[in-house]
Amino acid sequence: MKQIEIRPLDVPCIEQQAIEIVERKGLGHPDTICDMLSEHFSVALSRHYLERFGHILHHNVDKALLSAGCSAPAFGGGHIVKPIEIYLGGRASVNVGADSIPVLDLAHDVVMSWFATNMHMTAHFEDVKVHCLVQPGSTDLVDVFMRRQGQGIMLANDSSIGVGYAPLSELERLVLAVEQHINSAEFKNVAPETGEDVKVMGVRVRDKITLTIACAFVGAYLGGIDDYVGAIDRLKRAIENVAQTLTKREVSVEVNVADNVASGDVYITVAGTSAEMGDDGETGRGNRINGLITPGRPMTLEAVAGKNPITHVGKIYNAAAHSIAKKLVNEIPEVNEAVCRLVSRIGVPINQPVIIDVQLRMSDGISIFAVKRRVEALVSGELEGLREIWRSFLDGTQRVA
Repeated sequence: MKQIEIRPLDVPCIEQQAIEIVERKGLGHPDTICDMLSEHFSVALSRHYLERFGHILHHNVDKALLSAGCSAPAFGGGHIVKPIEIYLGGRASVNVGADSIPVLDLAHDVVMSWFATNMHMTAHFEDVKVHCLVQPGSTDLVDVFMRRQGQGIMLANDSSIGVGYAPLSELERLVLAVEQHINSAEFKNVAPETGEDVKVMGVRVRDKITLTIACAFVGAYLGGIDDYVGAIDRLKRAIENVAQTLTKREVSVEVNVADNVASGDVYITVAGTSAEMGDDGETGRGNRINGLITPGRPMTLEAVAGKNPITHVGKIYNAAAHSIAKKLVNEIPEVNEAVCRLVSRIGVPINQPVIIDVQLRMSDGISIFAVKRRVEALVSGELEGLREIWRSFLDGTQRVA
């Protein structure tokens, strides 16, 4: 393993900066839908490969595209005019000797199962059209993948970057919590008029926080404009209650600010997502691996969802970098904040990054040299654990968006 570079984190702490911006695209946002479908497709392929051949084969299905449908929303109902179309692209092992992999069937099953499980207006997604455009992988990348199969540690299939930091700021925790609360099963039981397409934009200017929420409301649960206005007010109160548990800062909440209530031009949908009419989606355009979009923090543009969990460092290095940063903060008391960057080189074992860059913000009066050996041991342990990191993606314990 290359030498670990450990240096001070000398940028101002995010909590002390005058302005902080944090965004989260919720479960039913078209970009998040694409991330989820790419990842679930990868998991389905991985499980099929494991069950049939005893190991995961080469694949990268991180190129999903959602083409929005057409709908006629209305208070008290509405209907879908033209269905959503899902295009699943990428590369995968489609044949092993004389055995063919049921890629098309897996793709269709993944899409239909995901919508049925995650969108509470399930019936409206029965006609989603699935187009599987997956082709066999390039010969050279398949060769890199197979070269170390069975030897315990695989070779990186790309030269890529993984970035992670810890801990989350107060605003970051708040933005995550608000979206997760709105899209929780408990909240949907009491407020089924809220769709899963929720976007939270959090802005902190010094000690004042503004949360701007876009929420697709479901017309079937609303009798008219007065019901809609009442639902907006209830949602605002619910968000304010979440905020009170997480911050003492002043919080202003705005919901669906583009509405024109006087003219009846408001954000209602048939199925609870803009994907039914207003917005397309694409894998990699939304949340990073920690579930957030944070322009004031170190981050990578790498799409994590859908990449294979064995050799694709664009996936596993982002997971590892966040895990390293979290453990440095949680397990070494002298470390208040950590940033980790990992850089791979194609064809090199995945546990041997060419760059391991760790930046630390220490407690007052503590030198980095006082924790150097502990940091090196922790990072080394995490990198050796990369041979098993695929399990966390397959069992769903590792977030991808």
